[in-house]
Amino acid sequence: MADFKYVSYNVASLLDRIKRGEIGLPEIQRPFVWSNTKVRDLIDSMYIGFPVGSLLLWSTGADADAKQIGTDHKQAVSSLLSVDGQQRLTSLYAVICGIPILRKDYREGRISITFRPHDQKFEVADAAVKNDPEFIADITEVFAGSLLSFATEYLAKVEAYRDVQIGRAEKEQLVKNIE
Repeated sequence: MADFKYVSYNVASLLDRIKRGEIGLPEIQRPFVWSNTKVRDLIDSMYIGFPVGSLLLWSTGADADAKQIGTDHKQAVSSLLSVDGQQRLTSLYAVICGIPILRKDYREGRISITFRPHDQKFEVADAAVKNDPEFIADITEVFAGSLLSFATEYLAKVEAYRDVQIGRAEKEQLVKNIE
């Protein structure tokens, strides 16, 4: 008899398990097919607190035939396989960790999402938004190190661009939006 149970993971825990290789994909799973716009919409929905669905993970023990999420090297063989939620898990892993993924045409590529803290707007990275100092050029940078250091550098860059010091209230709001 199959045993089903509800387990709650936070995003950081899921991404860490993917990074180690503990969560993978069944061999029959289709490749990553979401557009960058759909990935942006997922990130935006999570940011504003909308539900983004649940995941169905199958505990198989170690499955040597499983496919890995992302193109980076993994330490472990997958013991959990994503039966439902592959596109969401792959999107989060690719964007937050900055790891290239395999597209539906089996070409490797990165997904880069930008964010403008002033109006809390996410965009798919292109030359226009990447060159706009008000945008965070790739939100992967926010997760890569110290949030305080990142926010401080971002505020300095925006002040230099505007050629005026940002007021305390706006600074606090921008930092809150980045957090």
